[in-house]
Amino acid sequence: MQLLRLGPVGQEIPVVEADDVTYDLRPLTAALARSGDIDGEFLAADGIARTRSALAAGELPVLDGAAALRRGAPIARPTAVVCVGQNYAAHARESGAEPPRLPIIFFKHPNTVVGPDDTVPVPPGSEKVDWEVELAIVVGRQASYLPSVEAAREHVAGYTVVDDVSERAWQLDDSLGQWSKGKCGPAFLPTGPGLVPADEVDPGDLRLRSSVNGEPRQDSSTADMIFDVAAIVHHLSQYMTLEAGDLICTGTPEGVALSGRFPYLADGDVVEVEIEGLGRQRHRFEASIGTPAHGRSPQVPTTAAPAERHLPVG
Repeated sequence: MQLLRLGPVGQEIPVVEADDVTYDLRPLTAALARSGDIDGEFLAADGIARTRSALAAGELPVLDGAAALRRGAPIARPTAVVCVGQNYAAHARESGAEPPRLPIIFFKHPNTVVGPDDTVPVPPGSEKVDWEVELAIVVGRQASYLPSVEAAREHVAGYTVVDDVSERAWQLDDSLGQWSKGKCGPAFLPTGPGLVPADEVDPGDLRLRSSVNGEPRQDSSTADMIFDVAAIVHHLSQYMTLEAGDLICTGTPEGVALSGRFPYLADGDVVEVEIEGLGRQRHRFEASIGTPAHGRSPQVPTTAAPAERHLPVG
């Protein structure tokens, strides 16, 4: 079973797919969430378990024509997108760092979340747009100061696929160690296709892959994560309150352009990312209309001394 949102941007229909049949989830989302959508309120109201019950009872109608509809992000309006950097040892090494002692945390703006197949603009002036296939955790209920790693598992609603698109020059040279400037471009987090419930996934043993224009780039397993899902959720809860519907991106394996082994993305490139059991994305990168795809980074007048290059990428 997986939860999806299908249809034009801003008009997505919440659905559930089970046994290759797509069912309209609106009768249930309308009852559980003020938005009538798959969001944090729906998840916190035990929406996944109630979806299973509605399916078993035959209470959800089949959605005709579902296969022809655009796939949107499976979670609507996350209040936060929290990301873990350098969570695969080989990726830390390829970016010039030792594996971290504690999770490295940064944020993406929630408005970066788009559908898995939506076009991603290459920002004006950018030179180093990169791909990162990642397993994303969808938080199921509020989590704050969780007492144990085991308790953290109870706060995970499910999992989805993301591409943590990054502009490396802006991330490393312009962000002064905070990374966010290189992480928040429009559509910089293709998400989906579906939200797969936590009890149907072993997050510790999933194959992750990416390709650019059909050429393989990343091929690894979540078994290589330094900090696993439960450890990440527990750790984050000690520093912030996680809300239902929040996304947590758990890091990417080796094989990105930052390694120097591959070119950065350019106008017309097509990226595919997939995670075993969770689905595949395919999105095209296009230069922003009326601007060159590549050029100099934005400049801000300053009298300060040049900043040192800070931590490598996540």
